[in-house]
Amino acid sequence: MQTGISTASLFGRMPTEDALEFLSKSNIDCVEVFLESFCEYKKEFGELLKSVKGKIQVHSVHTLTTQFEPTLYSVNERAKADSFKLLEDTMQVANIIGAKYYTFHGGARFKKTPFKIDFNRVGKITRDILSTTQRYGVTLAYENVHWGYYNYVGFFNELRKHVPELKATFDIKQARQSGIFYGDYITEMGKDIVTAHLSDVKDTGEMCLPGVGATDFYDVLSRLRDVGFNGAFLIEVYKSDYQNFDELFHSVDYIKNLSEKIFK
Repeated sequence: MQTGISTASLFGRMPTEDALEFLSKSNIDCVEVFLESFCEYKKEFGELLKSVKGKIQVHSVHTLTTQFEPTLYSVNERAKADSFKLLEDTMQVANIIGAKYYTFHGGARFKKTPFKIDFNRVGKITRDILSTTQRYGVTLAYENVHWGYYNYVGFFNELRKHVPELKATFDIKQARQSGIFYGDYITEMGKDIVTAHLSDVKDTGEMCLPGVGATDFYDVLSRLRDVGFNGAFLIEVYKSDYQNFDELFHSVDYIKNLSEKIFK
């Protein structure tokens, strides 16, 4: 079991390479590298990240919202081809820095009109996406996202029928934003969860670091234990959710200490 931080938690405070270097000098197990823009989906940027990451383990990579992932599912073949090229570039970066997993938002639900997923088509494309990531030694981990395809319980089970090797990223923040109880996502993803994005929320609804708000993390981690979770706990918050870096590292310690009690 590992506990770390996503560089997304430093988004807006310092650029990706500085965030990775900063976290590499801290006493945490691992990081998720949040690639922030198209210039960071390049081999040269991967080499820069490798040069500053030190000995810290890069558990996973993540990309910015809707820059190319939704159009991997596009019916426009040119848009789809361009997106797969960006995926290839991103996986090359992931390979260079030794990432095991790709935290994937997937398709997007932009329109409010009724939406029905063609799982035969989505499953085939997801297999193609997985094949691409595997060529670079990276495993695809579909994330529950309130604006994405996976914003309801049942999606992952259906998609997994078409892509049996698919893994999952559980995001408690996104579960809250979807209005769905986090335990229902954990139950559905089950043993396929490889990454857990953790944040907290106050009684007022204000997002904060784990251990500061009202979330019962003993229950959250116990549910993850019960489905056989053996991945990485990653603190993923916004820059406005904490004042200084000591708070961020204290939150890591809180989750690490709690996990040691629960997963003993």
